Amino acid sequence: MRRCESIGLLVSATAAWIFRAALICVLQLGLTFVAELSHAQTRKPTTNEVTLIRDCVTKNKDNLDDGERQCLFNLVAESCINKRIQESIAVDCYRIEELIWDGLLNENYKSLLDTLDDSLTPKARAMQRAWMAYRDTTCQFYDDIIGGSMAIPMHAACVTRETARRAMLLKFFSRFSDVPQDGAAEEIDKQRARSWRN
Repeated sequence: MRRCESIGLLVSATAAWIFRAALICVLQLGLTFVAELSHAQTRKPTTNEVTLIRDCVTKNKDNLDDGERQCLFNLVAESCINKRIQESIAVDCYRIEELIWDGLLNENYKSLLDTLDDSLTPKARAMQRAWMAYRDTTCQFYDDIIGGSMAIPMHAACVTRETARRAMLLKFFSRFSDVPQDGAAEEIDKQRARSWRN
């Protein structure tokens, strides 16, 4: 009987030791993940990442479709995601790229407003407010229709994509603000012809 009690105590002590060891491993793994996640959430785009996107946008300034295909996600977000495989890190990679595009969008919007006359400035502001509502409702729809954890990276990618598209479009518009109104249609036709040839 005494031997059974000893074996029982030994089994209990071993089980407790295994539980503690497993708990320590889980906590260490969790802290490592939190540290990695925290780094990704607080990281700002590097100078190289900003330069990659800016150079790509400049190279594709005459063709918005090519700009989107070549510059969006390919230079920053995908590279970041490929280095890390966790879903939450993918969200942060999209957000890092979105910071770059948001900076470009703000620069291009300010540049556009600086070149517009008094009759077009309120229209540009109204256009931008309408776009922000469109972006927000469109990207929110991923959460509404899909829900769950899969919607989170899709929402983040949507915000990045829409911000990039808008940044390039505002730059495109600002190029026409210097063209007299009667020549704007002709200039747009030239841009379309160049874009179709490519």
